[in-house]
Amino acid sequence: MIEIEAVLEDDGTLRACKASGHAGAGKTGNDIVCAAVSVLMRTAISTLSGRKGITLRYGAPEKGQVWLETEYEAEGKDFLHAAGVFLIKGLSSVAQEYPGNCKLNISSWRT
Repeated sequence: MIEIEAVLEDDGTLRACKASGHAGAGKTGNDIVCAAVSVLMRTAISTLSGRKGITLRYGAPEKGQVWLETEYEAEGKDFLHAAGVFLIKGLSSVAQEYPGNCKLNISSWRT
């Protein structure tokens, strides 16, 4: 099971996301659920990296784990918000289609 923990501000702005585990929906290297989650997370990291007004910390400490954390200035908020909406919609779609292999939990950002 892939467990995904996302943290959003009240308006939906992405502050953090962590995916960990293995879906078990196919053989290693051929698991469509793992591939979908990996592509979404990697694309979010790539899209946000180096973007003006957004500070991104991320890592993939071992197979089956990837995380990201964000901070932003006013000029980066709209882009971060849009990228976060895209990421969460994608991850939600995977979790809905494969509920036995992927679980998405969303919590509110606390300052």
